[in-house]
Amino acid sequence: MTQLEYARDNKITFLMKRIASSEGRSPSFICRGIRQGKIIIPLNKKRHLIAKPCGLGYGLRTKVNANIGTSTDNSQIDDELKKLVIAVRYGADTIMDLSVGDDIGKIRKKILERSPVPVGTVPIYEVAVNAQKRHRNFLKFSVDDIFEVLESQAKDGVDFFTIHAGVTRRGLKLLKKYKRTLGIVSRGGAILANWMIYNKRENPLFEYFDRVLDIAYSYDVAISLGDGLRPGSILDATDKVQLSELDILGELSLRARKKNVQVMIEGPGHVPLNQIKKNVALEKKICQGAPFYVLGPLVTDICPGYDHINAAIGGALAASYGADFLCYVTPSEHLRHPSVEDVREGVVAAKIAAHAADLVKGIKSALVWDKQISEARGKRDWKRQIQLSIDPHKAKEYRDSSKPDLSDVCTMCGKYCSIRMMEECLAI
Repeated sequence: MTQLEYARDNKITFLMKRIASSEGRSPSFICRGIRQGKIIIPLNKKRHLIAKPCGLGYGLRTKVNANIGTSTDNSQIDDELKKLVIAVRYGADTIMDLSVGDDIGKIRKKILERSPVPVGTVPIYEVAVNAQKRHRNFLKFSVDDIFEVLESQAKDGVDFFTIHAGVTRRGLKLLKKYKRTLGIVSRGGAILANWMIYNKRENPLFEYFDRVLDIAYSYDVAISLGDGLRPGSILDATDKVQLSELDILGELSLRARKKNVQVMIEGPGHVPLNQIKKNVALEKKICQGAPFYVLGPLVTDICPGYDHINAAIGGALAASYGADFLCYVTPSEHLRHPSVEDVREGVVAAKIAAHAADLVKGIKSALVWDKQISEARGKRDWKRQIQLSIDPHKAKEYRDSSKPDLSDVCTMCGKYCSIRMMEECLAI
């Protein structure tokens, strides 16, 4: 049985209890949220004993995903495993393996072995890479090839799949009609669009969606319905192409729930600030409150080298309006394969955004954290401040790099520290 099936039978599982404990919620709250489709627990049946499972959705802390994985130009597995360690250390709640380099199966198994958090994939990547190796053409794959990969990844223990089932022939017609600034920027969406044109057929993930659900049900793999037609420029945000796909994802989410498969919805990439609230509201309405997983959103197109900040701005706003899950963006977005340091910066930026939104959502643990660090700051307890900071390593590095003459202040204000002055003033 899947967690959704248990919830529909009003049976509270051990996994639901673990999530309830970590969230400061009652097990019945978690069970009810899963039953309603507003909460999911992305965890393959084979991985129920991992150290850090997580829940995504209504009333829970905003979670952060970190993407890692090899590329065609960087296939060093050891580098990706270092990124896994750093991402989890700095607070990533899930990892996605987006490998398209050599030995995809090998790195996936290593990541699954070592990851204490849920792991997701985009299976169509492996399908395309296999086709390129076998036929020297990444479009020469069959429907059965797709489902062989899905089955093998589920058997390996993958916890959630991104499935670009909303990219359809109708969507491609709309794409031609409305002439976007940037057409399809989703790698999975582009692979499928090219396959559809090459083979003159409908998207197999849409046409055979029930087969996808059968595999997901067997292993309790959560389905993340990918936004293959998401805008890649703010000029394309919330257009007819994007919204037509969202309508399809709403229909597919209902089909998934009917099959007792947990489902979430992936959201747009580039969206200006004034359209973020509308995008979140539309997803929640069209997809019946399903957890919303957003890439950023990036609120401008001018930030190469600083897109982690760009995405954190959009992510904080989106999550404050009800998005549940932020996919991090690193400083290297649009420029190169991310380094270990890029991963650290991306995770920290996304965690700041998630925490800022949780304060708005009324998450008690978020407010407690702010209260504790403020109290330490008031006491000028530098050790405690550093311990409570979102990046203690960097905070300590900064503190140690500039020593004040007075030990209880910092070199920004020195003896004119406002907190110190007021403490002395009020003591008179």
